[in-house]
Amino acid sequence: MTAIGGNVISMTDHTTLPWGPLMRDWKQWMRASGAPKSTIRLRRDYIRRLATAHPAKQPWDLTTSDLLNWIAAHDWSPNTVKSVRSSLAAFYAWGVAAGHINQSPAALLPAVRIPRGRPRPAPEHAYRMALKTADDKIRLAIRLAGQCGLRLSELAKVRRDHMEPDLTGHSLRVTGKGGHVRMVPLPDDLAEEIANRPEGFLFPSPKGGHITPNHLGKRISRCLPAGLTTHTLRHRAASVAYARTKDIRAVQELLGHQSPNTTAGYAAVADEAVRAAMLAAA
Repeated sequence: MTAIGGNVISMTDHTTLPWGPLMRDWKQWMRASGAPKSTIRLRRDYIRRLATAHPAKQPWDLTTSDLLNWIAAHDWSPNTVKSVRSSLAAFYAWGVAAGHINQSPAALLPAVRIPRGRPRPAPEHAYRMALKTADDKIRLAIRLAGQCGLRLSELAKVRRDHMEPDLTGHSLRVTGKGGHVRMVPLPDDLAEEIANRPEGFLFPSPKGGHITPNHLGKRISRCLPAGLTTHTLRHRAASVAYARTKDIRAVQELLGHQSPNTTAGYAAVADEAVRAAMLAAA
């Protein structure tokens, strides 16, 4: 426990942080809006950090300059800064809606420019080797990520009864970010393997329920070379799918992205294809 500015701060669960009652009310607001639990946790964590940096003030006392100086004091990546800005905007928008403040100090924060990301697909030899060395359970997870493009958070929650028949075989009902549901087609042998699994979660926890994404991710990474993760397997699925179909919209649907621009950051284009494009322009 640490005392800062007369406020007692728990460094473990943050239950006694400044702005506690406001944080609880804001959490209820986000839950009522249907925000995913992961989004709620992330946004509250950033606002807790802001509260810790200004223990003697209420959030409504902070100015745009205060928020700018707090952000600038951290060596965050552009993606993190964008996430922080989004959290601040959401928190102060709630403050305006709830009548705590007339105008959001976060409204004037500058937009964050994100450098275009490059696809990072797991190399094909690493993917194939992981399939050979993994046990049956993790091999299934590797295929669902590397062939079907599931996110780690989606993998952990998959159940056998999420598989449904479709017009040509079977698909997996996947609930992704923001609660969006998509149907992911399955190859016949993978569908058969899932059908033969016990009822319930495909990756259960010994304590009940499903395994945590973090633990599942660690088990998958152990089967991959250093630096490769479940997310690089998802990039592999996007890259191979696009190389074989040249249909970015189909790959977008497979991965569950809201925009094909996001999908373009996952699907690597082969060097030969770029060279062919250059030669075609001669």
